[in-house]
Formats: sequence, C-alpha cells, structure tokens
Amino acid sequence: MNKAKIYPWYFAAGSVLIYTLLSVIPGIMGICYSFTDWSAYSKELHFVGFKNFLEVFSSKGQYLTYITNTLLFTFVTVIMKTGLGLLFAVALSRDIKGKNFHRAVLYLPSVLPILVTGLTFTSILNPKIGFLNTFLRAVGLESLTQKWLVDPKIAFFSVMGVDIWRGVGYIMTLLIAGILAIPNIYYEAAAIDGANAWQRFRFVTLPMLRQTLAVTIVLNVIYGLKIFDMVYALTNGGPGHRTEVLYTGVFKMMSKGLYAEGTTISSVLFIFMIFLGYFMVKILTKDEVVE
Repeated sequence: MNKAKIYPWYFAAGSVLIYTLLSVIPGIMGICYSFTDWSAYSKELHFVGFKNFLEVFSSKGQYLTYITNTLLFTFVTVIMKTGLGLLFAVALSRDIKGKNFHRAVLYLPSVLPILVTGLTFTSILNPKIGFLNTFLRAVGLESLTQKWLVDPKIAFFSVMGVDIWRGVGYIMTLLIAGILAIPNIYYEAAAIDGANAWQRFRFVTLPMLRQTLAVTIVLNVIYGLKIFDMVYALTNGGPGHRTEVLYTGVFKMMSKGLYAEGTTISSVLFIFMIFLGYFMVKILTKDEVVE
C-alpha cells in the first residue's frame, strides 16, 4: 500500500488513542468512583451503589441549587449570545463602512482569558469604587447603581451579562463565516421574486445557516454546562449560594476531600452533555438545506 495512504491512518489512530487516554478513560473512571465512598478521610474504598446519585437529586444540600443555576445560566446565555451574535453577523456581513473594525471590536473580548475578564469586571462592578457605578453617578443616574455582584437578586444576572459580553463576538464570527458561505445566487433569485430584506433573511439565510447555528448552539450549551472560571473569578459562588454552579460545587467538594460526591456531580454532567449534544444536533439539523 502507498505510504501516502497509510500516514493519515497513523494520525487518526494516534488521535483516537490520545483522546481515549485523556478523555474517555478518565471519564469512565470518574463514573466508577461515583459508585463508591471515596474520600480523603479513609484509605478504604467501598461500593455504595446509587447512594451518591440519590443524594445529588434529593432535596437535601445544595446539589439541586447547583443543577438549577447551571441550567438557568446555560439557557439564558445561549439564547442571548446566539440571538445577539446572529444580529451582529447579519449586520456586519453587509458591505458597510468599517465593518472589519466593528468585527474586531466585537470579537476582541472572546480572546481575553476568562479569569482575566472575571477579575477585570470584579473591579468594574465594585459597588463603591467600580467604574460602572461611578459613571452612573457622574451622569446623574445614581438611582440605577446596584451592588452588582453582592446583591443576591441580581448577582447571577450580572455574571450572565459578563459572560454574554465576552462570548457574543465569537458566535458572531462563526455565523459571519456561515453567512458568507451562502451563494449569492439564492439572494438574487429571492430579489427577482420580490422578496424584501426580512423575507430573504427568513427563507434564505436562516435555512442555509441551520448547520452553522446547530454547531454554535451545541458549543454554547456545552460551554454553559461546564462554566466555572467566570463564576469563580466574579463571585466564587456567592453571595451565599446564589451563583453556585455544578463545577463550583465539584471544586468545593474536592477541596473538602469529598471525592465521591465531586465525581458524582461530574458524572451526571458528563452523561447529560452526551445525550443533550446528540439530541440537539439531531433536532437542529433535521430537514437542513443541502446544496
């Protein structure tokens, strides 16, 4: 067999091996440990069945708070980032002056490390000396000042707002690439048929963009379910437990030496993401347009 045909198989086999060693095997081991009483306080390991899972889904403790907050964070940020990203993508796909500059400005926040963004906004949203409240006071809007990251009623929404600000540019960039890949012949045909701008968007852009939208939504959902850095940097789960999510819960369980509880939460999320990702791709790509 030609060596040129064999080499791709070597790379594929190597990639599968690396992925198995670094992702699949640790994931399976984590699921196995979630059926035990593994902790830092005992050298012995005992099988406890579904005890840890029942505790996670019971009304006791903060586990349900972790799950609820994670799902709420994912839902809100996915809707907002996808909606705003699509709006900006459509606007900046047109032949307008300075579009590359505006694209760069919107994309720039997504380049910044999450922890850097979180620490920066911790300062900006400081209720006493933060830039946002200082600006509102300076322009006579002191009534709008808030304890953005301290007030239990709005802290979680502040975290979501920062994450949306950071991620919308990335989604916009993916959608712009998808829009620019749509052949102009479809728009020309629609224009000849008398379609206005909204009709061209609804009957040409959206159907042709469905596959790209599916990918961006799935990536957003996975990111939202795995969120940790932003919450940790902004609030560390506070005030109280109002901004706790699954992975801050895992972090705190592991820090306390409760390894079995931590791996249980991770396993629940791991299994949930696999099924959710599969069904989302099936639903979002159903009846997609094929050129």
